[in-house]
Amino acid sequence: MNNRTEALIRTYFTEHSFVQSDIESFNAFIENELQAIIEENKEVEPTIIPANIEEFKIRLDKIWVTKPEITEADGSRRQLFPTEARLRKISYAAPIFIEISAHINGIQRESFKTQIGNMPIMLKSKYCHLNGLTRDELIKKGEDPDDVGGYFIVNGTEKVLIKIEDLAANVLNVEKATTGISEYVGKIFSEKGSYKIPHTIERLKDGIFYLTFTRVKRIPVVYVLKSLGFTDEDIVKNIGLSDNGEVLINLYEHIDIKEVEEAQDMIAKKMGITQTREIRIERVQDILDKYLLPHVGLEEKHRRAKAENLARYLREFILVSSGQLPVADKDHYANKRLKMSGDLLGDLFRVNLKVLIGDMLYNFQRIVKRGKFPSIKVIIRDKLLTQRIYSAMATGVWIGGRKGVSQRMDRMNFLSTLSHLQRVVSPLSSTQENFDARSLHSTHLGRLCPTETPEGGNIGLRKNLALLASVSQPLDEEVVVTKLKTLGLEVSQ
Repeated sequence: MNNRTEALIRTYFTEHSFVQSDIESFNAFIENELQAIIEENKEVEPTIIPANIEEFKIRLDKIWVTKPEITEADGSRRQLFPTEARLRKISYAAPIFIEISAHINGIQRESFKTQIGNMPIMLKSKYCHLNGLTRDELIKKGEDPDDVGGYFIVNGTEKVLIKIEDLAANVLNVEKATTGISEYVGKIFSEKGSYKIPHTIERLKDGIFYLTFTRVKRIPVVYVLKSLGFTDEDIVKNIGLSDNGEVLINLYEHIDIKEVEEAQDMIAKKMGITQTREIRIERVQDILDKYLLPHVGLEEKHRRAKAENLARYLREFILVSSGQLPVADKDHYANKRLKMSGDLLGDLFRVNLKVLIGDMLYNFQRIVKRGKFPSIKVIIRDKLLTQRIYSAMATGVWIGGRKGVSQRMDRMNFLSTLSHLQRVVSPLSSTQENFDARSLHSTHLGRLCPTETPEGGNIGLRKNLALLASVSQPLDEEVVVTKLKTLGLEVSQ
């Protein structure tokens, strides 16, 4: 290695950390994602309320996290540093506070801030006491000045969250089917907040394109497009193929459906909904708004945008199945996304906040049944959220039954520690062959280490980030679109 290269690498590591991407992910989770999860669950409405009240709502307004602290036996609170947490076998965690208010008949009656739990804090993140300390200050606090951070301390044990490699959400992948009636299958995982809905596009032997999502099984795509407000002309125009033969066959097959509500009623009948026509249509509209491509939107005003997206997906499916476009390469790293610590904690917090809200409602309704009207302060159990988060971090059992997400950090030597902090695992089973998934792909260059993978069943499934790899954080779509518009992007109407 020549002097210039060595100087360049040294300079790089004075400004960047091995675990910088993980720390950025955790910071983004605390600063942005926590509040976004609260917005998803902003209003809570109990089903059982006192007889003299028409409407009662609990509003979750603002959430924030402070820095790690400890409450001693005498009730006093003080700052907690990682060394003490390790020695005393306690968790290096900070309180989560929330602003909450009660609204009776639309009028705010009660508003206060309260602690709803504790959040384990990543070492060297913005919310850690070690952030910004010099080498000498770190030594005084009993810390190794060369320790990179990027891990948690739960019950005195150092825990690292393993990055999970998964297929990119909201992207259509058309591949040749190995089983089933359809020769090609288009799959897309539409993801927004707590919604993660798989969608499948198929063409059966009758030449008709079918869409499957949530409880809607194999509904002709034309029905769905027409139920979203598209006319026959809109469908042909938005799919936009030079040869419209296959599209015209589908339109001709369902030419008798002209009205939006007629198409929605046909979907209801195909689903086996047997109520009155108005209720059938209402239920289908609810399914279309909430479960069809939720990443596009969840309201009635987003229906046209959903139809436009579905038409583009159908266009891509036709082009791939006719051989004009190649099938999707699932192993190409552009089609993959890494779930970092912040994303994993986001999934954990989202599910457990719903558990906390369910517990609040149960406690409220139980007291109301006794003829009392409780204050919200009484119905919040702050230990519930903390225990569930600590349990997942301690056992490694995560949302969706995934195991081994949180692991005890390898402290055999400094290199094994760095290796553990850079680990990336695939959700595929180690007992299945999956040769393509295990192989080294050209897009791994500079992103994943080509040599560091175990022998045996996990070969190619358990990987490590390359030394100089960094993972970008998700961007706000609205910010990107606004920026593109200033650069001259024109949006077609």
